[in-house]
Amino acid sequence: MTPPFRYRLRVRYGECDAQQVVFNARYGDYADAAMIEYQRVVWGATTGPGAVDMQLVRQVKEWQAPARFDDVLEVRVTTAAIGTTSFTIRCEFRRWPTDAAVATCETVYVAIGADGRKRPLTEPERAALAAGAPGVLCDCAGTGAP
Repeated sequence: MTPPFRYRLRVRYGECDAQQVVFNARYGDYADAAMIEYQRVVWGATTGPGAVDMQLVRQVKEWQAPARFDDVLEVRVTTAAIGTTSFTIRCEFRRWPTDAAVATCETVYVAIGADGRKRPLTEPERAALAAGAPGVLCDCAGTGAP
């Protein structure tokens, strides 16, 4: 199996709720940060010429276990589906380095043009999404480990 794109982050104190676990809304933030880094690799830019403007149209999260302050989460990002104007990104959250499952998040985005209306994905955009970013690691947690 091809390894997915991986994004590591460290849970900060302010991201935890009164139960001392990561507040549920933060997973959307984490998925967004992982998607930005995935996009940098897949499309080579996040803004400006060559970038794909997109809007989130649906997001579904499921939890398996709590994450807590100072945990390192590894978000494994893959392209789950590609439609005519939309695509689905799957984020699998795992506690690093134990690999324990924490949560999943599937996000549907729609490509938009300069006028703010949805537009079809181009063939190069579709091909880049299909190829993904296998084996790439963005370590924002500072683990220094592969």
